[in-house]
Amino acid sequence: MLGSSIGPGRVSLSLATALSLGLYAQSASPTATLPNPVETLHYSVDWRLIPAGTAVVSMKPNPPGTNQGYTSEVKLTSSGLLDKLFHVLDIYHADYEGTYCAMQSTLDATEGKRHRETKINFDRSQKKASSVERDLTANGKIVKSSEVEIPPCVHDLVGGLFMLRTIHLEPGQSANIPVSDGKKTVAARIEAQEWEEIKTKAGTFKTLRYEAYIFNNVLYPRNARLTLWVTDDARRLPVQVRVKMQFTIGTVTLSLDKIGEEPPKRAD
Repeated sequence: MLGSSIGPGRVSLSLATALSLGLYAQSASPTATLPNPVETLHYSVDWRLIPAGTAVVSMKPNPPGTNQGYTSEVKLTSSGLLDKLFHVLDIYHADYEGTYCAMQSTLDATEGKRHRETKINFDRSQKKASSVERDLTANGKIVKSSEVEIPPCVHDLVGGLFMLRTIHLEPGQSANIPVSDGKKTVAARIEAQEWEEIKTKAGTFKTLRYEAYIFNNVLYPRNARLTLWVTDDARRLPVQVRVKMQFTIGTVTLSLDKIGEEPPKRAD
């Protein structure tokens, strides 16, 4: 989603994939009313153990009198040696209705010499998602467009992260999740695997490891594995996200550095 190809100079795009694809693929339709979340999560991003950039994920309720849902933002910035080789600044916004059902999203992606804008409209009444990608270096020329069918409630990348944190799965349990990127809609499987202790700059956490099956011609054709570690406490913090790709590309890991406001409570 955040870039279509990956090479030595485009590794930062795979870290974006690690964050964004991983998060929204793990959503689920809720069975309980959720409180208004206000939270900002700061991640450091490593590629093959080399610092590659930062990612900031935030969620907040919309102001009174507007859509009584939520707004999210993801900001991905390359740094260090990678930034010198291939500068990346991706800013993603999305709006949701009350249970994190996606309404619309916009990605403004500056990646090397490319500057693209991708807008997705999730029409729940018509059960359609439409995507339009424009080249902002060519006066907004449309370079890609598509439309797919979606279920009445489908989740994007960040809404799925917050929904996962309200769901309880034990190791060995799994769930099938409707996922759409505006180009394709699938029922992706998420599997709870093992308890693990994870240490990041934000602290040491007891976590449950999940794997999301969205690569390998499910939602995305790329050969990769996506793993997510979520804390086993009331906060349900996503403290680590990892995408392991073929040897020529390597592994991208996002680790939680610091936490903003309070997360949503879990609906068991």
